[in-house]
Amino acid sequence: MGLTYNFFEYFVFFYASSMFLVYLTLGILSFVNITRYRTYNSRLDDQFLIDSPLTPGISVVAPAYNEEKTIIVNVKSLLTLNYPLYEVIIVNDGSKDRTLELLVGEFDLVETPYAYVERIKTKPFKRIFKSTNPKYAKLTVVDKMNGGTKADASNAGINAAQYDYFLCTDVDCILERNTMLRMIKPILNSKEKVIAVGATLRMSNSCDISDGVIERVKPPQRLIPRFQELEYLRAYLFGKMGWSLLNCVPNVSGGLGLFNKEVAVNAGGYDGASHAEDMDIMVKMAAYMINNHQKYRIEYIPVSCCWTEGPPNVKILGRQRVRWATGLAQIFFVHRKILLNPRYKRLGMITFPFQMIYEFLAPIIEATGIVYFIYLVLKNDVNWPMAGYIFLYSYSLAIMFGTLVILLDNFVKRQYKTGRETFKLWLMVFLEPFLYHPLLIYFSLKGYFNFYTSRQMEWGTMTRQGYENTATPKIKTEDSANE
Repeated sequence: MGLTYNFFEYFVFFYASSMFLVYLTLGILSFVNITRYRTYNSRLDDQFLIDSPLTPGISVVAPAYNEEKTIIVNVKSLLTLNYPLYEVIIVNDGSKDRTLELLVGEFDLVETPYAYVERIKTKPFKRIFKSTNPKYAKLTVVDKMNGGTKADASNAGINAAQYDYFLCTDVDCILERNTMLRMIKPILNSKEKVIAVGATLRMSNSCDISDGVIERVKPPQRLIPRFQELEYLRAYLFGKMGWSLLNCVPNVSGGLGLFNKEVAVNAGGYDGASHAEDMDIMVKMAAYMINNHQKYRIEYIPVSCCWTEGPPNVKILGRQRVRWATGLAQIFFVHRKILLNPRYKRLGMITFPFQMIYEFLAPIIEATGIVYFIYLVLKNDVNWPMAGYIFLYSYSLAIMFGTLVILLDNFVKRQYKTGRETFKLWLMVFLEPFLYHPLLIYFSLKGYFNFYTSRQMEWGTMTRQGYENTATPKIKTEDSANE
């Protein structure tokens, strides 16, 4: 028993230490990348992009499933984005509520013939709607049979897209007005082909929203969304910005991502059977470029461009995270040939091993450690000094990284107006290891179990609270769009 216990002690210690070194390195790389972004972001002026006839067109694709509470205000928000050439494609994925009915009534939609080419196979689409009102000329609504996942709905939107780039978002998200101007810049600035661009997401819970725009960013009042705010900032600013510098970004969030349409289509689009469609499509697009001997980049920008309504309670959070964990297990099974395969270069030798060791295996290792520790307590065989040291070591690292993330966020842009609001978020750094992280471990294990027992999952029902303080956005006409 003593030998086994000592081995486990040192294994946990070295695992935590290696994780510390990896994330410290990512943090340094993130800081370098953010500093570089702040320096070179002004290379292309926004007004120049707006005025230029060469600015690439973008198709905004937003799947919708049972979104009646927020659908109108969010579609109007998408129609007011500041970009010279774009369209908005809403995909009604067989909603069972009044989502389609509200869209038809509010935007004067009528069924219309449309050149819908199914380059990516999806569940059958029923009809396509366009507006009779010139004010909504940018809007297209695709009505299709429910495909069971967001991936199938996204593919239908890509099939309907007319431009070379598509921006995939969730219909409940609120985008910063200059989102597309900011996200197209890495594509235009790069010497290599940029196949995808991501940006930072935040929680819209408790923010002041008017005219479909975030007027003031506030930390969520409820604990669960506030924990998610901290988690998202850590993932984007401390993780993906670092990976972006190495060109090893594992995924671009499904909440906001700009993609090269031709590469996405040639790679097969989103996997309609996947529950981690955002990571799956990035793996397929990167593998497609590698297999065709083409250089590519996946970029991230540190700016907060998207606000999404996070799960407000443990029950809804659980549904979301179980699906994500199921999807992660699915990724490693479907794309298992990539792991540690030198043919896939950074993807196979850096990105996949990191995801396997520090994302997929972490909940299993942590849960095993907890169970083993309880066993030792019951056997009265705990090395309390060593156990205390490991706990303080891990807890200190969590506090340090959480604090650095908040400082990095303020370095990019101070979103909260008062120190009190920043303190509310910083407080989560101390509580997260006890109140939030154990939930994520449980949901991850449940997701793995669902995958390996072949349990079927579909779109989760995300209960929307809506935006009570939201006024109706003013929609710009074609003549006034560039004023």
